[in-house]
Amino acid sequence: VSWRLAGREYNGVPGETRVIYLAMGGDYTVELEISRGEISESVSREITIQADDPDFMDHYELVWSDEFDGDEINADLWVHETGASGWGNDELQDYTDGENTSLSGGILKITAEKTGSGQNLGDYTSSRINSTESFTYGRFEVRAKMPDYQGPGLWPAIWMLGRSIQEGTSWPLCGEIDIMEYVSWNPDNVSSAIHTESNNHTIGNAITSGHVSLPSAEEEFHVYGLIWTYTYLEFYIDDPDNVILTYNKQGDHDQENWPFGSPFYFLLNMAVGGTYGGVDGVDDEIFPAVMEIDYVRVYQLK
Repeated sequence: VSWRLAGREYNGVPGETRVIYLAMGGDYTVELEISRGEISESVSREITIQADDPDFMDHYELVWSDEFDGDEINADLWVHETGASGWGNDELQDYTDGENTSLSGGILKITAEKTGSGQNLGDYTSSRINSTESFTYGRFEVRAKMPDYQGPGLWPAIWMLGRSIQEGTSWPLCGEIDIMEYVSWNPDNVSSAIHTESNNHTIGNAITSGHVSLPSAEEEFHVYGLIWTYTYLEFYIDDPDNVILTYNKQGDHDQENWPFGSPFYFLLNMAVGGTYGGVDGVDDEIFPAVMEIDYVRVYQLK
């Protein structure tokens, strides 16, 4: 017995009563599938929730986290994505299989290093780690500190991609959620953004917060958060009331403007140079440079 609702699936057993909390107003399709062996039947019903529950924030519970308390990356939670070739953004770093990540004192450190003569593709190394788990909807928080400011060229990011990209869906149709981006040519500022087939940076109309002033981004840890519901994405810094960007589901939504009804996974990385990080070039005196992450936490509605 399987229930499917709003991008999530719940397994059940015959005779079970299942109660599901729907926090956000809107129209939902609930599908029930019953199968035995190769035989299956399904039935669906349309239901409407008239309005958002004003107290929905009280119903979140922690469902997944990494506090980085060990001595090495938990391979059950993260995988290193390796390779070179500029990553589609004219970036200069190669991503290594763990050589540029370390854990100490409950902190994950992603280090970018200069390993060649500089200024060319492959002259730098860094890390890009992806979560093995994917999520649909929830409250997502990452507590992090940007590299000490020393000069331009760094491009750290805390972001998410639609899992469908691993199954053959092209970017940006899969969807991208940038919880936090930072570029060292513009210190004391961070930004959030979303990219979809209809709105993305390659066609010049990405949905973005723009650069948001955060004078202690390099000196202090801050929480970079996302509340992702059935009807909107809301980005904040430190407190859910400190919203810097909201993106609402459109009435005529489809995969091109709302790919956010399917699972997404985390990516944590620091690029060098590129079309965004390298706007003012790369200062070869800034290496090694370290982005620090205290924790990654996912909360979902009960």
